[in-house]
Amino acid sequence: MTATASASASDTTADTADAVPAAAHFRFFTLEVLRTRRLGHSFLRVTFGGESLAEFRSGGYDQSLSLFLPVGEQEHTELPSTDEDTWFGAWRAMPDGIRPVMRSYTVREQRRTDGGEVEVDIDFVLHGDSSPASRWAGRAAAGRRIMAIGPAVAENKSVRFQRPEGCDAVLMYADETALPAAAAILDRLPAGTRVKAWFEVPHEDDRLGPHTLADTDITWIVREKAAGAAARTERVLSELRAARLPGAGAPYAWLAGEAGTVRAVRRHLVQERSVDRRAVRFTGYWRLGASEEQLLAEAYAGKAPSEDPTSEL
Repeated sequence: MTATASASASDTTADTADAVPAAAHFRFFTLEVLRTRRLGHSFLRVTFGGESLAEFRSGGYDQSLSLFLPVGEQEHTELPSTDEDTWFGAWRAMPDGIRPVMRSYTVREQRRTDGGEVEVDIDFVLHGDSSPASRWAGRAAAGRRIMAIGPAVAENKSVRFQRPEGCDAVLMYADETALPAAAAILDRLPAGTRVKAWFEVPHEDDRLGPHTLADTDITWIVREKAAGAAARTERVLSELRAARLPGAGAPYAWLAGEAGTVRAVRRHLVQERSVDRRAVRFTGYWRLGASEEQLLAEAYAGKAPSEDPTSEL
């Protein structure tokens, strides 16, 4: 699912992906809940701290990390191994009902406090107890600890937003699961960047206007409650078809959210708007009709859809 980072890059070391072996790009961190804050109808921001975050190196934009959330009435995450060679097998071998759920989220912001401590914000979409992550977030309390795999260097492959040289406009689509990532991207775009964005949310008061210096035109799409998959996608496409895109010779598109809608938006931009498919970064955060566990199983089996910009539509 979701979340973003306007990380304090100036507070990090000069480590880069080229300078550090790939195995060292990510490591385990212990995150302690410091506080929570409700944002709109559907969003809850959880602020984490902890000594291990001194080594956290968010690359900003749509920086993702993997959270291990305790299940049932457990208050803290417990993993049998955090060794890079054995953790995955050990975690998968844990019995159902005990094994923490692993979910991908975006770092909304990383900052250093006046006292020198590092804090990380992650925004969760709340929809009751219908998913383990929503259930955990709705009960998050100060002092509870979870484990995460996150970036140890700022330039890492979990930052998918990579605006190419010469890009003269940015196009964005995000539903509520990707809205924190979209907001984090907008946080970092420089003044004068032309952006046309379509943000889909379930409620009127989920229209959380992001802070940005970019020249941004946002179309908010408030979802109809009973809309099925086809109706949802068509509503988004109708908004795109009615829109006038920024006059640009080299636009870059970033699309994230429900997989079927993301594919349809990508197809529209490439086939109907003549956007170079190599300049479209697309990510399915979830899929209608599939549980999070099904999607994880597909990823384990290597059946997840390709995000390669040159792949077939």
